[in-house]
Amino acid sequence: MDTTPDRGRWLGLVVLTMGVSMIIVDATVVNVAIPTIIRDLDMSAPDAEWMNTIYSLVFAALLVSVGRAGDLFGRRRLFLAGVGVFVAASLWAGRSGGPAELIAARFVQGVGGAMILPSTLSSVNAMFRGKERAIAFGVWGSVIGGMAALGPLVGGWLTTDHSWRWIFYINLPVGALAVAGALRLVPETRDRDAPRGTDLTGVLASALGLGALVFALIESQRHGWWEPTGAFSAFGVDWPFEAVSIVPVALAVAVGALAAFVIVERRRSRVGKPVVVDLSMFAISSFLNGNLAAMAVSLGELGLLFALPLFVQSVLGYSALQTGWVFVALASGAFVAGGLAAHLAGRYGARRVVMLGFAVEVLSLLALVPLLSATTGGWALSAPLFFYGLGLGLATAQLTSAILIDIPPRQSGQASGLQSTFRQVGSALGIAILGTMLVVGLGTRTESNLARVDGLPPEAQTAIAGVVRQTAGAILPQIPEMTAQMPDGVDAAPIVAAVEDAFVASTRVVALAAAGFILIGLLAAARLPQRTITDDRHA
Repeated sequence: MDTTPDRGRWLGLVVLTMGVSMIIVDATVVNVAIPTIIRDLDMSAPDAEWMNTIYSLVFAALLVSVGRAGDLFGRRRLFLAGVGVFVAASLWAGRSGGPAELIAARFVQGVGGAMILPSTLSSVNAMFRGKERAIAFGVWGSVIGGMAALGPLVGGWLTTDHSWRWIFYINLPVGALAVAGALRLVPETRDRDAPRGTDLTGVLASALGLGALVFALIESQRHGWWEPTGAFSAFGVDWPFEAVSIVPVALAVAVGALAAFVIVERRRSRVGKPVVVDLSMFAISSFLNGNLAAMAVSLGELGLLFALPLFVQSVLGYSALQTGWVFVALASGAFVAGGLAAHLAGRYGARRVVMLGFAVEVLSLLALVPLLSATTGGWALSAPLFFYGLGLGLATAQLTSAILIDIPPRQSGQASGLQSTFRQVGSALGIAILGTMLVVGLGTRTESNLARVDGLPPEAQTAIAGVVRQTAGAILPQIPEMTAQMPDGVDAAPIVAAVEDAFVASTRVVALAAAGFILIGLLAAARLPQRTITDDRHA
């Protein structure tokens, strides 16, 4: 039982949410800076996707095993180490001189984030009891939704007024405050009954499976789903086969590794050895369906937040800061929902609040789709984005407590890591799937539209469509300069209009796909128990 005074425990929660805020903002803060980073570092569209995805992917791959380390050796200790790694990687990212270096720094940031997130949630689970625990979970969940939405504003402000590098440097003072606060206000907790040992095979199989899956989804646009459309080379080794792309091979590796992971975990569990994932927890309906819902909401949200800032900056011509202000509406809705969610859950139950949140998200995206056009002002998007954020906050704030409600305390660290893993897998898949849909749609629709532009040579059509695809549309503001070097009689206006039309159509498809994924989350949420954590059964 935690004996920390009430005031100290709540201040400790503030410190923990500060660490969570830092890593969650970093999942979305780069979105509005992507066009600037693409131009500054000469980054390709797949590189930009990897810059975002590698963070979520490493996060997801390590969360469970690292969370268990916190149970064994101390959650506050893991939190402090994670903040140190995260801050050091942020400094490296800010000083990066090229795409490969920035992606590598984001990889290390993911390692630090994987140490921070499960240690905060399992600490909250250990520090609070009964109704206070439900309130603390609500605060923790609303911070995730709100800070994910606030990231674009922070990124826009820093990119416009300073440099995109400051979206990483800002983590240094925040990290220092989190360390100082944790040392003073957060108690050290651990699970003294947790079994010792390491499931290295499980860790490697899960990391390989998830990595190969996301690699295939992202690189399909560059290397082709079956027949090679581009040469693949890594670490000085070239892909040797001309008849088949590396993508289907990566998919086969993903399926094989994830299947092996399940087999290994079942065998180790049967003989009482430590496992990365206790698969028996998925027999608990609330845990299974809550995690599916969490993955769906992350998939829709992060995929959308990858595409929309590109649209607002490239098509509407907004600066990074102006784009960030557009997304304040989303953040505002999420924060408003954070204050409402606990009250509504106390009256109607967590499941109904989560379902209401998902339903509001879906309806908001459907309202957003017709507003996506080249003539729409960014502020016209604010109303649906506000309600989208409202739904996001309602769903996220209560989802954590619904997921963990039937999990015994001895498994809370692993369960906390697992629910965070599902969120991060959803984030990685969302960026990979919806990002690929955006980029492929842009290239295909641009080439089709340019074929109808009078006087534009076929080779120019292919070249423009290729660069639009390669830069995820960030090249759009520079197209008039490109067309100035083309044959006389070729007007830039219809070319720009053709690309804008492709961008609008592709972004609408992404928004509809995001709504579809969130609808799946709604169906999963409908199977959650109509209960909340209001007593000490799980203390």
